[in-house]
Amino acid sequence: MTSSLYVPNEIHSLIEDGAIFYISHSGGKDSQAMYALLQHIVPTDQIVVVHADLGEVEWLGVQDHIRTNTHHEVHVVRAGKTFLEMVENRGMWPSAAYRQCTSDLKRGPIFKFIRNDLKQRNATIAVNCMGLRAQESSSRAKKNPFAYNESQSSHKRVTRHVYDWLPIFYLTTEEVFQSIREAGQEPFWAYERNERLSCVFCIMGCANDLRHGAEQRPELYRKYVELEKKIGHTMFMKGKEPISLEDHVGIKVSELREQWSA
Repeated sequence: MTSSLYVPNEIHSLIEDGAIFYISHSGGKDSQAMYALLQHIVPTDQIVVVHADLGEVEWLGVQDHIRTNTHHEVHVVRAGKTFLEMVENRGMWPSAAYRQCTSDLKRGPIFKFIRNDLKQRNATIAVNCMGLRAQESSSRAKKNPFAYNESQSSHKRVTRHVYDWLPIFYLTTEEVFQSIREAGQEPFWAYERNERLSCVFCIMGCANDLRHGAEQRPELYRKYVELEKKIGHTMFMKGKEPISLEDHVGIKVSELREQWSA
């Protein structure tokens, strides 16, 4: 399966130059497969695992799952705000076009960690490894699977070279699950129902994933529903019209409350 990885020639040179490979691990299938496969290519002492903690909007048990299925220390980073605080302060939910959740809660804290970790190691080269795949969407298919990250690099007082690498960019969903099985592991438990894994109520999630989230985390679901009403902005649209989370998912908070008391 390692033959399915996208490994540009530059990667071998970067390994020889002592680059540190920072694996962003969400606990999802793509992160899990990426980590399992990269161990066959990158020396173990040049791998660092980083997880961006999403707080209460994260699936329960996801960090334990990461630790169980990695052989490296899991470095957990956090933003200075929570997802729901971010939404309330902005008065709007993120969208596919404006994913503030990704930039503020994931990418920002991870790059801050990379900068600090490189400095502590007295290293100058970082490879930011992400489990994005072309098959996921047309927009992701247009991404460059290996590129020099000019904005995160530095040529001033402190030299720092940062590269973005998408090792499993060309893998199919079946190949991802196969890679996990070949590593002797199981994917996160939510995949019994979910198509993808991110926040419990991700703006990119399908209705089935969101229903599963509502059933598993009814109190968190209630917070989302109440926040929609408070800020007067919905997470989803039906055509050009806003649609409430309850109507989009097809489950009323009151129905879940009846189940609790039953």
